[in-house]
Amino acid sequence: MNKRTRGFTLIELLVAIGILAM
Repeated sequence: MNKRTRGFTLIELLVAIGILAM
């Protein structure tokens, strides 16, 4: 896990998965 993007957290990951799952 790189600290390049601070905004990319577990929440962001869950949101991305949720969008893909839609």
